[in-house]
Amino acid sequence: MTDIRRFALRTDDGKEIGIFTGKSPRQAALKVANAYGGSKEMPATVKLREFTKRKMHVFEVWKDVVDAPANKPAWLPAKINKAFVKKIKIEKMTTPVKIKE
Repeated sequence: MTDIRRFALRTDDGKEIGIFTGKSPRQAALKVANAYGGSKEMPATVKLREFTKRKMHVFEVWKDVVDAPANKPAWLPAKINKAFVKKIKIEKMTTPVKIKE
């Protein structure tokens, strides 16, 4: 069983505006896609800094409105949001990160 990992969402100017969790960077990026969107034609580029490591995961994220599956529960609407991610690269961070907690 793997532990839940934490990832900080960073803006282009280096500010961290949110923390997303997941067992993998992709899982956290899917949560970002649902929260912040983007479209297939114009995906949003997000950077997720991994806590306890000097890695920055860069993704393109977007979400589309799709038909719900045929075996959906009764409470689920006919159209749902589906998140998509595409990993661009992993950047190594050279400077230590100072975190205010």
